[in-house]
Amino acid sequence: MTTDWQKIYKNKKVLITGHTGFKGSWLAIWLSKLGADVIGYSLDPISDECLFELAELSNKMKDIRGDIRDAVKLQAVFEQYQPEIVFHLAAQPLVKQSYLDPVYTYEVNVMGTMNVLEAIRKSPSIKAGVMVTSDKCYDNKELVWGYRETDPMGGYDPYSSSKGCCEILISSYQNSFFPIDSYSKHGKLIASVRAGNVIGGGDWSKNRIIPDCVRSLLSGQSIKVRSPQSVRPWQHVLEPLSGYLKIGAYLYEEKTQYAEGWNFGPESKSVTTVQQLVEKIVMQWKGGTWEVDTSVSAEHEAKLLSLDINKAKHYLDWHPKWDIDQTVYYTIEWYKLYKEVDVYELCLKQISDYEK
Repeated sequence: MTTDWQKIYKNKKVLITGHTGFKGSWLAIWLSKLGADVIGYSLDPISDECLFELAELSNKMKDIRGDIRDAVKLQAVFEQYQPEIVFHLAAQPLVKQSYLDPVYTYEVNVMGTMNVLEAIRKSPSIKAGVMVTSDKCYDNKELVWGYRETDPMGGYDPYSSSKGCCEILISSYQNSFFPIDSYSKHGKLIASVRAGNVIGGGDWSKNRIIPDCVRSLLSGQSIKVRSPQSVRPWQHVLEPLSGYLKIGAYLYEEKTQYAEGWNFGPESKSVTTVQQLVEKIVMQWKGGTWEVDTSVSAEHEAKLLSLDINKAKHYLDWHPKWDIDQTVYYTIEWYKLYKEVDVYELCLKQISDYEK
């Protein structure tokens, strides 16, 4: 079922930064389904088995390879293709990697976001920009309640703090260059969106729970779990993407009240421990074992993090559709089928199931 806001994307020029990544690939597939003219700007995919390659997305969109840190090349892409809506997903997305290379993390996440904001500012065609950050942008005190959009930004590790920096940067551009009270002059609306721990088919990143589990299950090895009691807001990738798409459509329609920060996470009952998630994965896989990884890691890792999603529920009429069991079902279904079926069609089927 196509809703009114989904119809907005038909024949629109939509630019995705980070389109070869996990979330970016799913977003490209969904936008293509909605009839958008999709343009992607990203580094090369991380492997031949990633979703972008398996779904053969280079044949279904304008596939441009470039570094988000290259402001000149990025600006040239905006000038050549004249996108109307931008989804900024390009990032160094891993906490562990941020400890290994903090400078690169800040360059990509902070200065890369600056480059996108500058391109939006200079581009006459852009009407809407959806800037994707992270649930880890908040100053996490590991409290039992979820963080609201008005809570302070922060971040313990380089990755998390880089996302906090991005939020401050985005807010500054909103105030300085795209203020609501002078919208009639600049004609641009931007919003920042923050998602929980996103899972789903096609993610092969290192040091992420689902790829780690699937690699172990496929090879017949026991799953190694680092922090079994850590609590996370797990959600299927389609959940936040539906929110991003809705925000993008509303911004394009000049609904200025949506040019703010937004949380997208699961219902509280789906906020579970790593152990509970792994046990559901093993059950859905119908086989496999897991054990605690006793190797000591020096890096700090938050034990508790959740988001308050009442703002999106109340003002955006956005609600999570899949609980933790459905999320695991569709995730494991993808990994069990991807070698046997057309991956692009498999993703379209799951999107259609989600839209019902």
